[in-house]
Amino acid sequence: MKEKIKVVISNDQKKVKIPTGIRLLVRRCCNAVLAYEKFSESAEISVVFVDDEGIKKLNREYRNIDESTDVLSFPLTVNGEFEINQDTGARILGDIVISVETAVRQSKEYGHSLQREIAFLTVHSMLHLLGYDHTDGGLQTVRMREKEELVLTNMGLKRNDSYYIEEDEHKR
Repeated sequence: MKEKIKVVISNDQKKVKIPTGIRLLVRRCCNAVLAYEKFSESAEISVVFVDDEGIKKLNREYRNIDESTDVLSFPLTVNGEFEINQDTGARILGDIVISVETAVRQSKEYGHSLQREIAFLTVHSMLHLLGYDHTDGGLQTVRMREKEELVLTNMGLKRNDSYYIEEDEHKR
């Protein structure tokens, strides 16, 4: 039996219209990370789109940081083991919360599409749900960044060579 990946996506914000195709892109990102990591079991992931105020509230409540951020990951593991949905047998990997307002700002700042930014945030969070971390810096951070870029490149979302657009490119 082939594993099933269930990605439940909800939009809990009204400040930014979610572009067509974003939900499919988020599902593709979740699947791509699991395939890259050779995760061979059925899995469930929840992805929630919020605004800056919503993510700030969660950041304050769960991390004691009173500011907004781009994405939060809430892995559902106990002693390194994922919770299991008793009805389906799927591993419940956890929740991803993305501030769409921040994603819009960062996509402009980095000179790439909103789709590329949301894909990056999803891949980044999926790696967190699977146990990767970058808070200590060093090799862990480098390894996580490499995996993010490899997954995104495999999906056809390679990072721009530069993070700004030349004025001439706007006239093409």
